[in-house]
Amino acid sequence: MSSAHHPRFRAFTPRDLDGLLRRVPLTDDQRLALRAVSSVLPFRTNAYVVDELIDWSAVPEDPVFRLTFPQSGMLPAPDVRRMAELLAADAPRAEIQRAAHEIRMRLNPHPSGQLDANVPVHEGQRLTGLQHKYPETLLLFPRQGQTCHAYCTYCFRWPQFVGEADLRIATDDIAATGSYLRAHPEVASILVTGGDPLVMSTQVLRRYVEPLLRIDTVRSIRVGTKSLAFWPYRFTTDRDADDLLRLFEEVVASGRHLALMAHFTHPQELRPPVVREAMRRVRDTGAVIRCQGPLVAGINDSADAWAELWEETTTLGAVPYYQFVERDTGPQGYFGVPLARGHAIFRDAYARVSGLARTVRGPVMSAMPGKVCVDGVTEVAGEKVFALHLIQARDPDLVGRPFFAAYDEGATWFTDLKPAFGATRFLPGLEAG
Repeated sequence: MSSAHHPRFRAFTPRDLDGLLRRVPLTDDQRLALRAVSSVLPFRTNAYVVDELIDWSAVPEDPVFRLTFPQSGMLPAPDVRRMAELLAADAPRAEIQRAAHEIRMRLNPHPSGQLDANVPVHEGQRLTGLQHKYPETLLLFPRQGQTCHAYCTYCFRWPQFVGEADLRIATDDIAATGSYLRAHPEVASILVTGGDPLVMSTQVLRRYVEPLLRIDTVRSIRVGTKSLAFWPYRFTTDRDADDLLRLFEEVVASGRHLALMAHFTHPQELRPPVVREAMRRVRDTGAVIRCQGPLVAGINDSADAWAELWEETTTLGAVPYYQFVERDTGPQGYFGVPLARGHAIFRDAYARVSGLARTVRGPVMSAMPGKVCVDGVTEVAGEKVFALHLIQARDPDLVGRPFFAAYDEGATWFTDLKPAFGATRFLPGLEAG
């Protein structure tokens, strides 16, 4: 085949941002403002996203542009001005980094107890590259997988990518992971996550996955990835694409369930033919593709976008899984959608799709207590309320139990909610705030 049939991955980073932005009619000050945001929050994209997914004639409204390129509103205006002034003055790198660090620390870099409540301890050692929030599920962050083919502007894992070691979650201690799993037979499901584990070569990924197959209590393995959307050639023509699919086949042949937790944000990501071919190849291994993504303002905050996304992924043999609420970190103030509006969008889209696509659950908040699902807005005993339940919880006794929160049109996160009917807590063991 010609080289045109074997695209090579080419990344773009902040040093390329100004040149990329010259494709659209922005002033020097506007480009500087976006560079200022990229000096605080991570920016990385690639030639496939830039050339195949973005409609440059529709920029700046194009959803994939907003999904991958910084927007000035992602940071408070005073912070944008401060960083822009430092960049314009060609300030020393250390000074720029200090200013960026100060801003990051105000952005709630690790929500929901990621660095405290979720880190397991084994034989007196904190296993900082693992997260054990729910009894039956363990998250594994391979050290070599803590980047992505492109970064989403709204990403709640942005601290992994900004070069601050104290904010990263990562491990390469495969032996300690295995020892922990043997000591915790309640863990039946492993989620290999990041970043994106599929930025790793198959050889490196195999070093993390194969030991899991020697632990009988592990019944399912999930791989969280955006690669189907941002670099589908990982499954088709990359040098070790076939090796990756063979690894998938080995996991399935071991009797485990293998799921690619595919992150799709907008139906535009599904349109290139290579994405469909990549999904077909993954499904042919016996792996299941489950699709999830957050509801984000200015990118996919319409029922039209979600109905098309769910129907199209279902047609391609994937399973709609979660519609998430934008987490309370980073630029949530810019990308967040109020819960009431979010549920209206979910309900409208859900009503338009076939029963096969109604496997999706949402809107869901991955909050401190667990995965809180907004079931609807209703009236109970004369009070307008949110009806909610926990799909998953730190305390398994809370799973599936309905509860009510006072209606708040502006609430965007679980901590914004208050118990309905003047109560002091939502459920026994589930406190407000």
